[in-house]
Amino acid sequence: MFPQFSLQYSRLPERFYQHFEPAPVKRPRLIAFNRGLAEQLGFDLSAYPGDDKAAEYFAGNLIPPGAEPLAQAYAGHQFGGFVPQLGDGRAVLLGEVLDRNGCLRDIQLKGAGRTPFSRGGDGRAPLGPVLREYVVSEAMHALGIPTTRALAAVSTGEHVYREIPMPGGILTRVAASHIRVGTFEYFAARGDLEGLKRLADHVIARHYPSLASLADDQRYLALVENVQLQQARLIARWMGVGFIHGVMNTDNTSTAGETIDYGPCAFMEKYDPRTVFSSIDQNGRYAYGNQPAIGQWNIARFAETLLPLIDSDQHRAIERATELIQRFPALYRAEWLAVMRAKLGLCRDDKEDFALAEALLAAMHSGRADFTLTFRRLCDCAESPAHDEPLLALFEQAQAVEAWLPRWRERLTEEPASAAEVADRMRRTNPFYIPRNHLVEHMIEAAIERDDYLPLHRLNEVLARPFDEQPGRERYAQPATPQEQVYRTFCGT
Repeated sequence: MFPQFSLQYSRLPERFYQHFEPAPVKRPRLIAFNRGLAEQLGFDLSAYPGDDKAAEYFAGNLIPPGAEPLAQAYAGHQFGGFVPQLGDGRAVLLGEVLDRNGCLRDIQLKGAGRTPFSRGGDGRAPLGPVLREYVVSEAMHALGIPTTRALAAVSTGEHVYREIPMPGGILTRVAASHIRVGTFEYFAARGDLEGLKRLADHVIARHYPSLASLADDQRYLALVENVQLQQARLIARWMGVGFIHGVMNTDNTSTAGETIDYGPCAFMEKYDPRTVFSSIDQNGRYAYGNQPAIGQWNIARFAETLLPLIDSDQHRAIERATELIQRFPALYRAEWLAVMRAKLGLCRDDKEDFALAEALLAAMHSGRADFTLTFRRLCDCAESPAHDEPLLALFEQAQAVEAWLPRWRERLTEEPASAAEVADRMRRTNPFYIPRNHLVEHMIEAAIERDDYLPLHRLNEVLARPFDEQPGRERYAQPATPQEQVYRTFCGT
């Protein structure tokens, strides 16, 4: 059933991880299985063992042939405070497989039991957060945003205890790698220069192989530069769909440039840069509008770990790293502007485009308009002013957007495309469907309280085609009613 494992991370020195066996669960049950992803990973679906046997594998009760389960060591800045040892407290890396595109992919079980890094925790995951991560990570993939993927979800037949007893679940997660900024911080905090270099060379070989030929005095600064670019690009794409990660700690910052660790994440509805959903983000550190600055902060922490490799002279190393990190705002601005131009139907560059995009967001903020639907209805407005009324209806106060529309239409006259072509291009950029928070919560409620997984499967089907209007499924595109509003989301720990 499973493809052959490569086991590259487990060939690093033993201080990089701890081997351990997942703790079996009582009654594993397969809730969801991503057959399309399985095929990409090289699974032999003709030999698929059936749901009961598959559930045993995806719960960790059975170890796939060739896998060597381990928990990875890492540290991290959590809400700005440094924790020198974190590590996989509830996750087990089975190993890597080579997918059909020739790329190495990690396969990890999340919620598989207590590990050597659990720090007194139970190592388990409630089923609700498992289903949230399954749905949201697959939706992000369909939206074209780099992300970890969900291969399978199982219920465990056991309860986990948080504020109240909750049914347990395990997610099988697939990633380009699970190496984080916090992984580098782990070795830097210990003064382990040899381990730091081994880790950096491993990341370069796996994710940025073109850097391997550079001289030592260039290679590691170039690694920071590449990771910085990937983070700037990733966060710009988050901002383009109204996504709020919720816990942008350095241990949740992937060196591969993927969205990782969907804890108290959410999608903004009414546009407001101050929006926070995470129950643990009391001061709004990771609010929607703060995400770019936090991205730069996280990259600065990454650069700090590599200073001894960047230059043997600490003063020169700091100067070189600082100069690089100071480029982040300009990098991010360019990536964000590219996202916004696409959302507005613009291909050509114009020096006024930034101000044009900012003016629309300001109008949305003052008018308390839904972020996703504003951009989607703007697609129709690109064809004709006759379609303006449904757009204006989204705004509690529409004067600002009414004043903005003529500016935008004037800008569209500079584009070498017909109105219909511009509208079509915009519809392939601006989604009709996102994982709206109330829909995700309804899906979780049905699963936990009624053992009903039909809402999960229907929601996954809709979100697999986010840019296509699907007749009969219009309710999936609608914002929450006042009674359905979700104000807080929670981490599975």
